[in-house]
Amino acid sequence: MDSNTFEVTDLKQWVYCPRVVYYRYCLPDVRPVTTLMAAGTAAHRDEGEREERRSLRLYGIKEGERSFDLTLCSERLGVRGRLDLAVAVPGRTTPGAEAVVIEYKDSERAAGAHFKLQLATYALLLEEAWGLPVRRGFFYAIPTRQVEPVTITAALRRKVVQTVSDLRAAVAGERMPDAPESRRPCVSCEFRRFCNDVV
Repeated sequence: MDSNTFEVTDLKQWVYCPRVVYYRYCLPDVRPVTTLMAAGTAAHRDEGEREERRSLRLYGIKEGERSFDLTLCSERLGVRGRLDLAVAVPGRTTPGAEAVVIEYKDSERAAGAHFKLQLATYALLLEEAWGLPVRRGFFYAIPTRQVEPVTITAALRRKVVQTVSDLRAAVAGERMPDAPESRRPCVSCEFRRFCNDVV
């Protein structure tokens, strides 16, 4: 596994529980695949098919060019990922155009800091790939069919860069990160049996 280029989900996971990223890169052969993970993958695939039939008005966009399941990579940032949906508004060559990032979320809860960091990371990758500013994004909650807007702030952009740096240092040093303050993530974590100091 390439520790010089991280996946967008690694940044999201680092904020939620950094130990999962440690296990993934420093002990890569121990990760189990759970039924919850498989169900999430299937839900994303099905939602992409439904999205093609939906109007962009759901996101407050009158018109735009959609790109589904978009592979993005930045050597400069050291991050790669696959974005559920990108929209060029009103078009890639129109003055004042912008791009919007949209991710599907298989949860009814409001997006936490880890999800917002994920969306901001995709925003930076898309800006580099398309040369358009990304000032906003959305989460589409699959269970409720509700949309949650997220502003891509300067603070979120800085957090992306800092998180990549933290990830790189942790993997290079092969040091076990501290457990998250909340034990809520531990309940359904596939690595629960490895964290005997907290569970």
